Amino acid sequence: MTPQKDKAFAFRALHDLPGMFVLPNPWDAGSARILAGLGFKALASTSAGFAASTGVADYNITREMKLAHVRQLCAATPLPLTADLENGFGHSPEACAETIRLGAEAGLVGGSIEDFTGDAARPQYAIAEAADRVRAAVEATNALSFPFLVTARAENFFTGTPDLPDTIARLQAYQEAGAHVLYAPGLQTLDDIRSVLGAVDRPLNVLLGPRAGFVPMAELEALGVKRVSMGSVLANTAYGALVHAAEELLGPGTLGFLKAAASGKDLADLMAQGADG
Repeated sequence: MTPQKDKAFAFRALHDLPGMFVLPNPWDAGSARILAGLGFKALASTSAGFAASTGVADYNITREMKLAHVRQLCAATPLPLTADLENGFGHSPEACAETIRLGAEAGLVGGSIEDFTGDAARPQYAIAEAADRVRAAVEATNALSFPFLVTARAENFFTGTPDLPDTIARLQAYQEAGAHVLYAPGLQTLDDIRSVLGAVDRPLNVLLGPRAGFVPMAELEALGVKRVSMGSVLANTAYGALVHAAEELLGPGTLGFLKAAASGKDLADLMAQGADG
């Protein structure tokens, strides 16, 4: 098994090297090994994808469940793993710090902290409060013997107010609080992404690309985006294939879905490659 410290330095190097990398999101050990076998350099967990695999909707997973899940993912491949740690599983800065510490113990080399409160009446923490939470998370990494990258997320376009100036102000505050990577999922246009890139000096993660019209990865790289994650899209695509296959069986009773199926041997070979690195 690849030592955690080696994974940590490999993950940091991906952020330091020129260019962009794609960070796909497995939802179980098998999908993690398949993605590793296909040649990706690092992986990220998906809270929504994992939740679906347990039969519940997003934000219905406990911290204990998430930690058990990331242990499995960390052990599945030799690749670095960063995790979607939601809002740190608590409102206080201390809760965020503890979640980061426990995530590192579970094998992670990175993790994200959202500014989403879970309260519909107040969807996002005030900027100063959110920055304090990020600061505590970063300080928790300083006690580790390896680099652990904290990604600070501004959730305006997902669960708060789709306000680009406020999003930028939040990301700048999180940058000042020490965040290693910045992330505002759901930015609407390429111009939004350009505006964020011009306002911060930390690596920027984007989700797929602008929501108003997804573009090839090369266009995001040309803008200066450092990494692109997939969120729950890969899990949703796999589950979508299951739904379509089941609907075909229940409807016409045909087997046309088999045309898109991978063979058991191909999957086994990919998972073996992913487990070995």
